[in-house]
Amino acid sequence: MTFPKLSSLKTVADFRRRVDELGIDLPVSEEVHSNQLGATYFLEPDRARELGNRFAILPMEGWDATADGRPTDLVRRRWQRFGQSGAKLIWGGEAVAVRHDGRANPRQLVLHEETLPEFIELRKLLLTEHAVHSTTSDLMVGLQLTHSGRWARPHDSKKLEPRIAYRHPLLDSRSAVSSDKAILTDQEIAGLIEDFVRAAVRAQQAGFDYVDVKHCHGYLGHEFLSAVERPGAYGGSFENRTRFLREIVAGIERDAPGLEVGVRLSLFDQLPFQKGPDGVGQPMQWTGPYPYAFGSDPEDPSQIDWTEPRAFLGLLEKLGIRLVCLTAGSPYYNPHLQRPAAIPPSDGYLPPEDPLVGVARQLNAVASIKREFPNLLIVGSAYSYLQEWLPAVADAQVAAGRVDFVGLGRTVLSYPELPRDVLNGRLLQRRKLCRTFSDCTTGPRNGLVSGCYPLDDFYRQHPDAETLRALAKR
Repeated sequence: MTFPKLSSLKTVADFRRRVDELGIDLPVSEEVHSNQLGATYFLEPDRARELGNRFAILPMEGWDATADGRPTDLVRRRWQRFGQSGAKLIWGGEAVAVRHDGRANPRQLVLHEETLPEFIELRKLLLTEHAVHSTTSDLMVGLQLTHSGRWARPHDSKKLEPRIAYRHPLLDSRSAVSSDKAILTDQEIAGLIEDFVRAAVRAQQAGFDYVDVKHCHGYLGHEFLSAVERPGAYGGSFENRTRFLREIVAGIERDAPGLEVGVRLSLFDQLPFQKGPDGVGQPMQWTGPYPYAFGSDPEDPSQIDWTEPRAFLGLLEKLGIRLVCLTAGSPYYNPHLQRPAAIPPSDGYLPPEDPLVGVARQLNAVASIKREFPNLLIVGSAYSYLQEWLPAVADAQVAAGRVDFVGLGRTVLSYPELPRDVLNGRLLQRRKLCRTFSDCTTGPRNGLVSGCYPLDDFYRQHPDAETLRALAKR
């Protein structure tokens, strides 16, 4: 399946015509107004904390730390660029495992007592770079805490060592689960909760403003939300399936008073997809109700069921959590839903829909939540595919009150200064725009370091670039 390249849409009229052809709702501004994207945000309810613009840097998973989870020069370079971006909300920096067996790859950052000094320096490095271009008084920096659950690869990038909330009839075969031994017991979960709390305490000691307790993309926190068939205290009812989060939050309030908590949530999910005979993604075969996709209709998993996502957002408000970053699906089993892209990674499938449809799906879902929960700070995702049209669509979203912050992920790997260029009214540097080639995923999936190989000169000259080119040829 082929779709028009966004770079071929030269005017707002062209863009709107394509949106109409697809039958989707995707507002776009005639002009980008820096007073919209550059507007100060006052964090409710006390309004004591202000953030200087409406751009956020989303957390990404690094594959370039040391074996014991410490930052390397490659990690430090990435965090410097986060600081250079000019974005006033750094959502997590990148995914950081709370303990060794929770790493999604053997070179992911881990926050423990021995690595704490490096995290202190990493945050300072980001602040120093940000200060070159702007004040840091209206900057907020968080750290995303995670356990990768069924997608954990702590020792070997090619070997899954899953720890799971429940047996999944479709995903077990993909995630090397062959017995109940992979299921975390209630006692093991209690120990993991304390690991999250200890990591939060260390994040506070390192100077971070908040921690994100990750509940997205099929990792462990997200998996608990669909653990409807798990017995015991952490499965079955909605109350039990949110116990993991509630107990972590209670522990943070006890041991790290004053530390803000945020949650990045996959707002909805669908069936796992697989490559079809023509290479295009298609949902896996399933008969009957499908209860394993949080936020989807069990009778028709392709449709959003708002009941539990609304209940979850309501729970966050009750817990005093104000910071919410919304995404969808998983990069492991339905990536077109999670991060719309023109080209799949090497282990993926061709998009089953125009990626603009996926962008609109996420943006409209976020807008629906923002209307219902106006007091939450809401960060949206799925903007990178928009390329030249990112500023105009982002402007329209913020201007209409459909989202508070525009989250940027892959695109800052190639073009970290995009927020500053937009806010200062400069023309976009088109050669730096992320074209969603997915090399930033293909590389790590094959054991290479994280980075934008096609567009960042630094990674184009990195030794791993030649290996990636050979992979592409094969």
